[in-house]
Amino acid sequence: MELLDMSTAQNDVHVGLRGRSNIGGRRRAVEQANDLWTAFEYAVVDVEGNGQRPPDLVEISIVPIKGGLIGPAKNWLVRPPRPITPMARRFHKITDDRLADAPTVADIEEELRHALSDKVFVAHNAGVDLAVLGRELPGVQPARALDTLKLARRLLPGRTSYKLGALVDAFGLARGLPADLMPHRATYDALVCARLLSHLATPPGREPLSLLELLDATAGKAMTDTAADEPAATLF
Repeated sequence: MELLDMSTAQNDVHVGLRGRSNIGGRRRAVEQANDLWTAFEYAVVDVEGNGQRPPDLVEISIVPIKGGLIGPAKNWLVRPPRPITPMARRFHKITDDRLADAPTVADIEEELRHALSDKVFVAHNAGVDLAVLGRELPGVQPARALDTLKLARRLLPGRTSYKLGALVDAFGLARGLPADLMPHRATYDALVCARLLSHLATPPGREPLSLLELLDATAGKAMTDTAADEPAATLF
């Protein structure tokens, strides 16, 4: 994975790295980002934690998007070093007994890094997922990241809620998913998040957005005053 501080990732697309020798590379980066969003590969991520502070990873799903097409989810259950709290267990229904024989993060680290490598990172309330992954996989910091929570606030102003579940219900994003998938589990949440990205990036009546437009919308100020949604978007 190309590694870059997320706080500067969007700025890098616009203004480039400091130094005259990098101007040409910066220009090419801007030209590429101006391509339609479907020209890029994405890793849509959802993580579930054990409720500790800070949380340990207990489940992660990564859904690829290539050519605008959503691929199958890859899911890992993970044995954490600390037990799952009762509140987290009630939320995602994952028990310590179920994870007794699951791999540790170290066991699947190579797989996770490969699945995230050279992709645009996507998540709903992405800072939460990136914080967990940053602790579990030191050095993982995507060069480009999209937050569908921020995108929805920017591109769909005036809604009463931007929680993932509310947007899923509003746009029928769970339609056709297997009956055994359920909200607040990583595979369900990652799949509906991938569908939400596609919905936001392909508005009806106009051509799809470019990656640059999506990065701008992620970085821009939300056009709604519903910040209270953000802390509750994911529970660990």
